[in-house]
This record gives sequence, structure tokens and C-alpha cells, in this order.
Amino acid sequence: MSTDPLLQPYRLKHLTLKNRIMTTSHEPAYPEDGMPKDRYRAYHVERAKAGVALTMTAGSAAVSRDSPPVFNNVLAYKDEVVPWMRKLADDCHEHGCAVMIQLTHLGRRTHWNKGDWLPAVSAGHERERAHRAFPKKLEDWDIARIITDYADAAERMQAAGLDGIELQAYGHLMDQFWSPRTNTLDGPYGGSLDNRLRFTFDVLQAIRKRVGDAFIVGIRYTADEVAPGGISVSEGLEISRRLAACGQVDFLNVIRGHIDTDPGLTDVIPVQGMKNAPHLDFAGTIRRDTGLPTFHAAKIPDVATARHAVASGLLDMVGMTRAHMADPHIVQKIVENREDDIRPCVGATYCLDRIYQAGDALCIHNAATGRELSMPHVISPATARRKVVVVGAGPGGLEAARVAAERGHDVTVLEAANEPGGQIRLTAQSPRRREMMSIIDWRMSQCAARDVEFHFNTLAEASDIQRLSPDVVIVATGGLPDTDVLRDGNDLVVSSWDIISGDVKPGRHVLVYDDAGDHVGLQAAEIIAKSGAHVEIMTPDRSFAPDVMAMNLVPYMRTLQALDTRFTVTYTLSSVRPSGNRLLAVIDSDYAALGQERDFDQIVVNHGTVPLDELYHELRAGSANLGAVDHDALIAGRPQTIQTNPAGSYQLFRIGDAVSARNTHAAIYDALRLVKDL
Repeated sequence: MSTDPLLQPYRLKHLTLKNRIMTTSHEPAYPEDGMPKDRYRAYHVERAKAGVALTMTAGSAAVSRDSPPVFNNVLAYKDEVVPWMRKLADDCHEHGCAVMIQLTHLGRRTHWNKGDWLPAVSAGHERERAHRAFPKKLEDWDIARIITDYADAAERMQAAGLDGIELQAYGHLMDQFWSPRTNTLDGPYGGSLDNRLRFTFDVLQAIRKRVGDAFIVGIRYTADEVAPGGISVSEGLEISRRLAACGQVDFLNVIRGHIDTDPGLTDVIPVQGMKNAPHLDFAGTIRRDTGLPTFHAAKIPDVATARHAVASGLLDMVGMTRAHMADPHIVQKIVENREDDIRPCVGATYCLDRIYQAGDALCIHNAATGRELSMPHVISPATARRKVVVVGAGPGGLEAARVAAERGHDVTVLEAANEPGGQIRLTAQSPRRREMMSIIDWRMSQCAARDVEFHFNTLAEASDIQRLSPDVVIVATGGLPDTDVLRDGNDLVVSSWDIISGDVKPGRHVLVYDDAGDHVGLQAAEIIAKSGAHVEIMTPDRSFAPDVMAMNLVPYMRTLQALDTRFTVTYTLSSVRPSGNRLLAVIDSDYAALGQERDFDQIVVNHGTVPLDELYHELRAGSANLGAVDHDALIAGRPQTIQTNPAGSYQLFRIGDAVSARNTHAAIYDALRLVKDL
């Protein structure tokens, strides 16, 4: 038997969990019509197969119709959810994985124009900034109705064969009752702590009447809002003690912070560059103080931190949720002594940021996550060995090399630079985004283990590649900054890459014209501002940096707002001309021809990249497919079989920014879904 603390079983009431690793409740936004159908189930089953002890489904399954989902949540108020959850539970149970679900009423954390257009409700009228709805203050009949809704939903989950439920009380209705910031009710549910907790205990009592004492019921809650006028540490500890003493709660899942603003949410769920496991010791305090089984998750990205959390007695079950999006096979790799093979979570939080922009959760560098029905997490061997040449060692090229090598092919990578990484290496120049290099480092180690041959400092030409006699050529050469975007004066501006790489020093009065809205523009602005310069970030869009998204925007804003920075939206840089030793910018707008003139000593343009595709076009004539891609086959997961040039000796493809300016995930997905069928 293993002595690894993470692999020890844990007894929760009558339920034996086979190890100490879980995925905490999160909503990947995969439901269809509010139901956890095939895609949703496949996502959880993949982790169950690989050994996770407990999968907590549904970040915020809605118990009431006036809790309309804002990011495609499971609708726990519908009877039709039962057979779907039963199938999910049965399939996970086959692999020894326990299944629970988080139930909630969102309260004010939603909007009235969702679902059935019912008013949002809360314990007060104050709007939540993140979702912008002004809620109706609850009436007594609302409270009675919602208590019944909780009990109904719990009964459905018990009928579906789940092992338990978790109630959500951080940023949602339950703790909107708790917090003095949000509860302005009079009478039995407002005022004193006893009154503010009454709703929770009424819900627990109603649930127990339906599901009995044996069914597992826990609560995930904030024990410290870290907000003026909110639940304090002392009050949070008192709430914890009362939950433990009531005899109706079987586990505590501890949160620290508040999620009603983007900065608050990011402190609860930290992104890259922020401290790992910042609330772990606080969760340990709750465990010691209450004696109840204690769970917790907040940027616990690696096995060493998780092992410490359990071994030191801080937690009973450790949540590694984003880590399992990066690699669903963490537990299996621990068991098999393959921890070095674990694909690392880099904290990019592409997963959550997509959800909060009404997308579905995707991992920035595991393109199979959320696509389990069509993309493999484990690459199957090919029936015939082929010679594959990859040009470019950025994230897309390295993914192509890794997958081809796992297929058993003979793989050679040619790279013009003296080291791998492409744009990721540029990104990692910013200390806060250094974790991104793990995307490259992991792939390099995987390639090294499979004897991929690398040639750096090699500016490949078509003749070089043809001499290798390849069967397949994959061009992953990326792109170069596009600064040719102005009516006049393109030769007077520099690119964001110039600033980030250090090739160009920041000026003193700088305009960053960001027409791409990605990380690169803000990274350049941050470097300029930190140099002591005044920087203005201008965009023609109505919001700046939309592709950075909410949670990743927070660290940039905290830095930039503390420095000499100005943000200007809905304005267009039309042209630039010299004016003495300064640059005169002509500024217009999509809304009107303005012709405003302002001077700067440096102008930086961020307008994405243009494909570095000369080599691809040189190689087309010698290829069997002339570079063509069968999109139907690509999407359906079938091999590429186009043969339009009988004289061609190799198949030719290009991926990532060598096709068009996109992001890291797109480049890796390009590679995976193409190469998995070679």
C-alpha cells in the first residue's frame, strides 16, 4: 500500500473516498438545454477513469426558476435532470469515483433578462456589479418558496443516485442573507447573525426532511469576505462553528473572499503570477476550529502543494480543479510514479474567463478538455510509421511534434531561433506570466522522451525540407507583428513585441494603440508604465483588451492604475507624422471623422500578427494536397486524404498563427486535431 498522503482513503460519513483528491464544483458550461448530457458526462467520466476520488459536478446548479443561469448552469429545478444525473453518477461510480452536485440559488448574481425573465431576488436591493441586475428584495412568500425549491432539488439528486450535495454560500443568495453588505431585511431573516443565518438552517432542515440523515450534505461558503462591512474573520469562524454544531452539515468547503467584482473573484480564484494556495492556511484554521471534514481549492496547481495540504492536516480533501482541466489523469500518474508527466496548469485561467464571457470552459493548452467526445487525452499509435517534419517550435509546432511522436512517427523539428517557445517565450518575459513557459517545457520533455529530433538556429528553406524526404510537413512558423495599419506613418511606429522583447526602449510620453485587444498590448503598456513614462492605451473598441477577459485583466489594472496611465476607448489612430522630435497622431473614430491631433514621443501599435507563410507557399507545389485541408474530415476526426497533385511527395499543412492571428489554444487545437489522425 502506498504511504503517499494523497493516496490514502478518507471516510466521509458512510462513504469511503479512495484518495484525497477531488475536483470541486465548477460549471464548465457544457450543459445542453440545462441538462448534463453526453459532453458534460464525458468530461467528468474522464477524470473518474483516471482515479479522482470525488467529482463535484455543477458550479451552481439552479434550484429555482428565478435563479436563471448566466453561464449555462445545470437546471436542478427540472425533473428531467434526474435521468441525466443518474447516468453521469452511474458511469463515474463504475470507476470508483463518488459524485456530488452543488445546488444554489444565485440571488442577485444573475440578470432579469435571462431564462423566464423573472426579477432577480436578494436580501436587499443593491446591485451586484458583475451581473448588473437590481434585485427585488425578498418577501416572506419568496423565502418559503425558495426553501421548498432547495428541498425539491436535493430530493432529485438523491433520486439520481448521487452520493451527496453541496450548498453554495459565497456570492449567492445564501450568503447574501449572511452578509451585512447585502442583507437589509427586517424581521426574522435580517439584523442579527442569528437572523441572517436563519434562511440557511431553514434550508438545511427542509432538505433533511426530504433526504434523511444518511445522505451527505455539505456547504461551500465564505468564512471571510475580505470586504469592508462584510463577513469578518471572527464572524466567519462563528458561522463555521454553528454549521458544525447544527448536526445537519457533513463537510465544510472553505472559501475566503467575495466574488461580486472581478478583482474580488480573482482574489478568490487566483490567476497566474499570483500566490499559490493563498487561502490554504485559513482553511486549515477552520478545520482545527470546527473538527468537521474540510475541503478547499484555490490555485493548488501541483501535486507537491496538494500533498502538503493533506500531510500537514490542513485539509481532508484537496481540490485540484483547474489542474484537472490541464491534465485529467493526475491521480493515475501519481499512482504510476509518473508525476513528471503531469501536464501542468499554468494558471492562465482561460477556462474561467471564457465562462464569464458566456463561452464554454477550455484549457489553454489541453485542447482535449471539454472535447472528450471527439479529442483524445491519450494518443493512440498509428498503424504505419511516417516521417514528419515540423517547422517551428512554438506551442502549435511542439504540440504537433508531441502528438506525432506519440503516434510513433519519426519526427524532426526545425526552428529558426536558438531555443523553443515562439510567442510564448516573448509572453514569459513578463515576470507575472512566467508560468506560461511550462506550456513549452512540458512539450519539450514529452518530445525528448520520444526521441524527437530538434534543429535550432535553422532558417529552413524548401530545399532543406525536401532533402529530409518527409511524408508530412507541418508549417508552424507563426506570425510577425502587423504594424502596417495606418493611413500614413507606419514607418514611425513600433510594435508591442519591440517593447516586450527589449529591442526598443520605452519613451516618456507614449501612446499604445491596441487594435487587437489581447495580452500583448497590455504587457507592453505595463512595461512602459513601470519605466516611469506616461502611457495612454487607446482602442477603437468600446472596451479595451476584450481578449484578455475579466480575471486576467485584474493584475494589469492593479499595476496600471497605480501608475501614470490613461485608458481611451472608441478612438482610432488614423495616421502619424513627425513634428520636430515628437510624433503627431491624427485621431479619429468609427462614430465620426474627428481629425484630432495630439503629440507623443513614441507610438506603439498592437494589431495582431500577419502569417509568416512564405515557406508554406514555397512547399505547396511539391505537396500531394497542395496545402488543402478537408474541413469535414478534420472536424469529424478522420484522416486527411486529399490527393490533388499526383506528383506531390508529401502532405502539407500549416497551423496556428502561420494561418491567421489567433491564440495559444487555437494553435494547440489545430495541431491536436490534425496530427492525432496522421
